[in-house]
Amino acid sequence: MSFIRIDKDKCKRDGVCVAECPERVIQISGDDGFPSPTEFADRLCIQCGHCVAVCPEGAFYLDIMKPEECSPIQKELSIPLERIEQHICSRRSIRTYKKKRAERNVLKHLIDIARYGPTAKNFQPVHWLVVEDPDETHRLGSMVIQWMRAMLKGESKPIITQFMLEQIVGDWEKGGDWICRGAPHMIVTHGPKKTDIPLVDTDCTIALTTLELAAPAFGLGACWGGYFNTATNNWPPLAETLGFPKNHASLGAMMVGYPVYQYHRIPLRKEAPIIWR
Repeated sequence: MSFIRIDKDKCKRDGVCVAECPERVIQISGDDGFPSPTEFADRLCIQCGHCVAVCPEGAFYLDIMKPEECSPIQKELSIPLERIEQHICSRRSIRTYKKKRAERNVLKHLIDIARYGPTAKNFQPVHWLVVEDPDETHRLGSMVIQWMRAMLKGESKPIITQFMLEQIVGDWEKGGDWICRGAPHMIVTHGPKKTDIPLVDTDCTIALTTLELAAPAFGLGACWGGYFNTATNNWPPLAETLGFPKNHASLGAMMVGYPVYQYHRIPLRKEAPIIWR
């Protein structure tokens, strides 16, 4: 029995599902003109739900997804160009945070939005780790400093210079925090180090970028935790403390919290270098 089902009472046989299927596993066959799965559908379908989402009549069903289970798109909530442009261009990396933690349901809602970022072949391979406790966030930051101190004792001079390790460790010892910037939370994406799933690292980057863009809707700000992510993959005590599944690596980290300050204008950026063909 096929995992695809068509409600023929609703289907208008307009072929939209066929045109929009990314893997071309839907066809129009037979004299009745109704869509049906191809011979290779069971093997090639990535179950992205495009067919269910695009059907105007709600006539297309997958075993894992029914049209009535999917939230309808409300056109009145569409964002005008001016608003979406301002939202993206006014995005700032936040590095000063209030001593206020976000509720778990807020962080969960934020991740629920971020998980809709595109993933290669719809594998949805992104795993999430959320550090909720601000004290734990700070403790993990101190472990990054441990890694930096170990680096300072080694021979990796280019890394020491590139990462400004001496300045960062010195600032930490004076009460500063270049690692987590005083953020109450750290959100980490992780996935398998070796896998047949393509582009897991890219998928995690897209997920965190989506999360960062969604954060202001909750009054939150975010910033990429580059030092944290690098240390996680190079300092075994930190990776062990985080408790990733076996063979998983950190594929991106982001500090999250409520900003102390609000920005009032959009800074200038370089012109985009574009090659037109």
